[in-house]
Amino acid sequence: MPYLDAYSGNWTSVQARHLLRRTTFGPSFQMVANSINLGLNGTIDALFAPLATPAPPLKSIPDGTGNNQLNDPGATYGQTWVNAAPFPNINPPMLRNRVLRSRSKSLYSWTVLQMHYSDLSIKEKMTLFWHNHFVVADATIAHREYVYYSLLRNLALGNFREITKQITIDTSMLIYLSGGENTNVAPNENYSRELLELFTIGKGPLVAPGDYTNYTEQDVVEMAKVLTGWQVPPLGNANPLTATFSATRHTLGSKQLSHRFNNAIIAENGAQEYKNLIDVIFQQHECSRFIMRKLYRWFVNAEISNEVETNIIEPLALILRNNNYDIAPALKVLLKSEHFFQSTACMIKNPVDLMMSVTRGLGIKPPLGNVEKEYDHAYNIYIMSADLEQALFYHPNVAGWKAYYQEPQFYKLWINNLLLPKRHQFCKLMVEGGTFSYNDVNYQITNLVPVLEIVNNITDAIDPNILINGLAEILFNYPITPAQVTSLKDILIPGLPDFEWSVEYSDYLSDPSNLALATSVKNKLKNLFSVMVRMSEFQIM
Repeated sequence: MPYLDAYSGNWTSVQARHLLRRTTFGPSFQMVANSINLGLNGTIDALFAPLATPAPPLKSIPDGTGNNQLNDPGATYGQTWVNAAPFPNINPPMLRNRVLRSRSKSLYSWTVLQMHYSDLSIKEKMTLFWHNHFVVADATIAHREYVYYSLLRNLALGNFREITKQITIDTSMLIYLSGGENTNVAPNENYSRELLELFTIGKGPLVAPGDYTNYTEQDVVEMAKVLTGWQVPPLGNANPLTATFSATRHTLGSKQLSHRFNNAIIAENGAQEYKNLIDVIFQQHECSRFIMRKLYRWFVNAEISNEVETNIIEPLALILRNNNYDIAPALKVLLKSEHFFQSTACMIKNPVDLMMSVTRGLGIKPPLGNVEKEYDHAYNIYIMSADLEQALFYHPNVAGWKAYYQEPQFYKLWINNLLLPKRHQFCKLMVEGGTFSYNDVNYQITNLVPVLEIVNNITDAIDPNILINGLAEILFNYPITPAQVTSLKDILIPGLPDFEWSVEYSDYLSDPSNLALATSVKNKLKNLFSVMVRMSEFQIM
């Protein structure tokens, strides 16, 4: 059975959609068409091509003192707030807090917009992967969150060891896992423990008291000493977003690691000592296996059998080590493999993927030329995802979203009696419009799926059978049954013969400016789309 052999089958819209759904967010019709023209190798090259740094987030609330207006001393409407003071001197404090909240909202909207505008690139999907790997949450200051997420984006396709080094002294991480409170007189082991257990090597089974397969409790203690001395400057400082090192707060002397790290000694090295520690951790081959398992669950399948461990994880880990922990070479092999293209319809879409599938994937575009409306559109997607328990920047705990680690349910955790009706509701809203409520705030959906435009691109859509099967290919990526086609026709033309649709749609095509005809056809299609985006087949990829 082939595993990591390069895929050699047909390259059609089916394979292109599978690859793009796993590596991008809600691939558009044009992205799929481009991928078909490029072929597998060309698509992989495009996905991993370098991208320019995106322009920073903008102030998206109009200036002024009226309702739905706000004056930010660091930025005017349509300009970025990133270069402003992170904690502005505004009174009263209530107004300052409004400014801070507006910046956070801008950042969250902007993050969704990067996903929408990323086109044929895996970078945003990998940035979100690292966000779920190196978790920080509740940073509250948008500037810190922006620096943190930019770090992840800049190194998203780079070196695992390097991103680990940089995140270790990121101020958001120092705050979240108490690294800024770790001193020679008051050691704090929060970060050293998660650095091992969740970020680099994994715990492994307990072998003896305080001794796991991959590290010991004493290693946690000694590594915490290595990491002492780093501080987060107060927000009023000249450069509050960059950590500083205090030699007087650092534990001096060498630190002795256990037999799990070949009894390595971390020599005293001041502000550079943490880098030496991470280099020692990455000498352990288990680091490569650990991260490849997480990437496999992110892109391929939650289930890692002994067969997968032997034939996929282990050789990919070797590729990773042979490339000095650069992520891209191993990931390219995985995404080009026969195994990847056999692993279809086994992943429940996470909330962000689901919402992007029904927005970008079905041709909904953010309103251009109006920053407020553009950011509001993106914020709706952010809030919907949050309500479905995938809130960007607000993970439930340091381990990330449970769907990627909690056995045996894994992805099934995105679906339950509470979440499934909400998933259906949000998909329906994107077709039909309406309002939804989150934390007692109402949000309006007015930017809808362009159903007429989509159907216009399906050849022979005057035949309702061809129309429905064509939509199924777009929405589901695999055929539906004849019984399902019949049921869906009854949504499109309830109780009527096929020719009723054929005549009405043909009349519309002959006279698309006829408002009554256009409205009638559009409403029928909205009913059809509304049902199809709520089908089980649309929830998986």
